[in-house]
Amino acid sequence: MRVGVVGGGQLGRMLGLAGIPLGMRFRFLEPTHPCPAGECGEVITRAYDDPLGLERFVDGLSLATYEFENVPAQAAAWISERVPLHPSTRSLTVSQDRIVEKRAFEALGIPVQPFAAVSTPEDARDAARRIGLPCVLKTRRLGYDGKGQCVIRAVGAEGIEATVVAAWESLGSAPCILEAFVPHTAEVSMIAVRAKPRGCEAQTAFYPLTENVHRRGILWSSVAPAPCDPDGKLDSVARGFVQRLVDSLDHVGTIAVEFFVTEQGLIANELAPRVHNSGHWTIDGAHTSQFENHLRAIASWPLGSPTLCVGACAMINLVGLSIEPSQLLARDGARVHLYGKDQRPGRKLGHVTLCADTPAELAPRLARLESLVEWA
Repeated sequence: MRVGVVGGGQLGRMLGLAGIPLGMRFRFLEPTHPCPAGECGEVITRAYDDPLGLERFVDGLSLATYEFENVPAQAAAWISERVPLHPSTRSLTVSQDRIVEKRAFEALGIPVQPFAAVSTPEDARDAARRIGLPCVLKTRRLGYDGKGQCVIRAVGAEGIEATVVAAWESLGSAPCILEAFVPHTAEVSMIAVRAKPRGCEAQTAFYPLTENVHRRGILWSSVAPAPCDPDGKLDSVARGFVQRLVDSLDHVGTIAVEFFVTEQGLIANELAPRVHNSGHWTIDGAHTSQFENHLRAIASWPLGSPTLCVGACAMINLVGLSIEPSQLLARDGARVHLYGKDQRPGRKLGHVTLCADTPAELAPRLARLESLVEWA
């Protein structure tokens, strides 16, 4: 089976590493050379919407998928007309526009914060009056790891309306969404994989709710099961929300939904229709990783168990600065995953997972590991 992956970054690399033992062979469409996925298969070094590159990419493929959600819509549609593409363009469409995404959550009864579309100065002024402070202005499309957004906590003498208009202009006057800032006690993600095995009804596998910590808008650490949910009640609620979402999209593959934990319950933040950074712990901490289960799902194979194979597991991203692997491996239960990238400030170079028999045992180990890791 030859699998095509749009994107050749670290997520593509980890898909390849998970699929090669299953007999899969990989081809990646990636404009950057070299790329992390290059060691796992053939790379077509062309732009994602380059006609010649797309022709070469789909030639002889059994099926295709993607490692990021900002795939050009026309390219995704073109691929889907020639080979099975999972997740479908429907999931892509919802995830590529934050307004569409929020409305999809609302339609399914999944709680979201107040929001408004901003495309003109008057939109910005109206949204500012309705949403108030504090608030967050984000571009509707693109943007990741804290890019393409502006948090507005206070205003000067010019007033909130002028402040929001100025923030919108600082984001290039692009179509945006203004969201109410959500006071929260924690951030969590629910990662699920939905499959439609041949001859069977659709099945969904849920990984344990994962608690996430961000620095400078970039994911710093993830811990499963989520320490903020000792009784599992939030996990149960999140599963119900995500089940509604994947069924409504007829989604096939991995999906991640991020939530804020508030006094009123979970508030949905955003979704990613792909394997997700907060699920990297599953490589070492789950019976079947999110990457293997994604490949099983898109191949119409039965899913593997998503349950923890240890008592608890954590992940820390390595960003901007390389670190000697031996320093990390000296920590009990630590495993290192490097992506083969050159060092650059703000760039994800790899991650470390840490496994323990119990959550209580994991916490101090994680604190010691965190003290070793510096970012640039």
